Amino acid sequence: METVDVAIIGSGFAGLGMAIRLKQAGMHDFVVMEKADAIGGTWRDNHYPGCACDVQSHVYSFSFAPNPRWTRMFAPQPEIHAYLRACAERFGIASHLRFRKELRQADFDEAAHRWRLRFADGTRLRARVLISGMGGLSRAALPQIEGIDTFEGKAFHSQQWDHAYCLDGKRVAVIGTGASAIQFVPQIAPEVARLSLFQRTPPWIMPKSDRAVTRAERWLFEHSPAAQKLVRTGLYWQLESRALGFSVHPALMKQVQKLALRHLRRQVHDPGLRRALQPDYTIGCKRVLISNDYYPALARSNVEVVTDKIVRIAPEGPVTGDGRLHRVDCLIYGTGFHVTDPFPPGLVRGRGSVDIVDAWRDGAHAYLGTTLPGFPNFFMIVGPNTGLGHHSMVFMIESQVEYIMRALRAMQDERAAAIEVRGSVERAYNERIQRKLSRAIWSTGGCNSWYIDPKTGKNTTLWPGFAWRFRRATRRFRMADYLAYAEPSDRPAGLDATDRNDVRAARTAHPT
Repeated sequence: METVDVAIIGSGFAGLGMAIRLKQAGMHDFVVMEKADAIGGTWRDNHYPGCACDVQSHVYSFSFAPNPRWTRMFAPQPEIHAYLRACAERFGIASHLRFRKELRQADFDEAAHRWRLRFADGTRLRARVLISGMGGLSRAALPQIEGIDTFEGKAFHSQQWDHAYCLDGKRVAVIGTGASAIQFVPQIAPEVARLSLFQRTPPWIMPKSDRAVTRAERWLFEHSPAAQKLVRTGLYWQLESRALGFSVHPALMKQVQKLALRHLRRQVHDPGLRRALQPDYTIGCKRVLISNDYYPALARSNVEVVTDKIVRIAPEGPVTGDGRLHRVDCLIYGTGFHVTDPFPPGLVRGRGSVDIVDAWRDGAHAYLGTTLPGFPNFFMIVGPNTGLGHHSMVFMIESQVEYIMRALRAMQDERAAAIEVRGSVERAYNERIQRKLSRAIWSTGGCNSWYIDPKTGKNTTLWPGFAWRFRRATRRFRMADYLAYAEPSDRPAGLDATDRNDVRAARTAHPT
């Protein structure tokens, strides 16, 4: 069994960013375990027509690796994927990558203070530190509809787009109206014979300020990195200002909503269609989408927006509550991802063999979205309550990566074999997070969104405020927030009464 110091799971922005920082710090005893045969994470897996980022390219990239060659203000998927590959090559990560290594089980060995990892191909690995870079958009979610397996035509999720299947002249049903659907629907609408878009809840859509980056601008960014840095800084603060409406003063979103309504009225002239597409909740409660071509696509003569609920899937197509059978050749699911339950049962088990799914029975939680009591030497990037509704996730990823680097240095300085966050510290932190979220637009806007855990009603996804506040919170690692194990089989040092109860509970808990 191979033994390494650090095992990273996933090679998207999170896993790759972590690997680069380890390498830069002179820590070379690590591997990046990737389930696919190429790096890229979300930007490898999602390649549907029109796939692009909804955050400007200059901020949706590593701060230490600016790309002067973006061709658009909002980069398309192929460019982002190419950027990640270029970063891996530039920073020498290739020798650390292990492809086709899908994690099946990670168990913490308490006696040795090591993680034991088992992969789908039979590979076994032992690591002192386990870092999850799997992210919240890695597991596609299908709707729970009766008869979904009985459909006799072609069916696929947007994440597994089948480019070999020709849509020309086909009758197509699209289920879902989220961020993926509003990008691929305008691309396929001109090709298909008929497109039926099944809408449960309409999204709020704002204009997309996209344009090509001129050749002169690319030349300037390449020859004057300071110019690109200035653009990045301006975009950063422009995006950061949006947090005022989302989480500081939600009443401000009413003004933003007027802009979205104007966009709808300008692009959709049919009163009936406009009524169907106008949300009945405050903008920001669900993810705010940006598009210039979605509304015009829905106004096409070969496109129908269906608002009746799908009650079952028949072999010929969806059946709606009015009894109508929608006969189609192809079903495309634009139904998102398992965001609030990113780990399947049995994947990650900490002290006492406690499954992380059971540790999260009351909703996912973590200290700074990164560490969890009962799971020593386990770090998550893009963990609970680190998502953003207003800014670039790469900024959050870099904040967490730096926090983990500080944790690893502190372990080395203190000669700690293992650390885990104190239960009292983690609980107090998450109570503060939930109090702030209760006053934000996601709680007061009058909707149900994928930000909310359907089992608990808690928002376990988003960070409640400015991104710079998260950067400040992760800027310093405090060993006092953690239990430290000096040697294998040692008891953790510095336990108070509450911590002893946490340790005892973790050792005696049983999956339910």
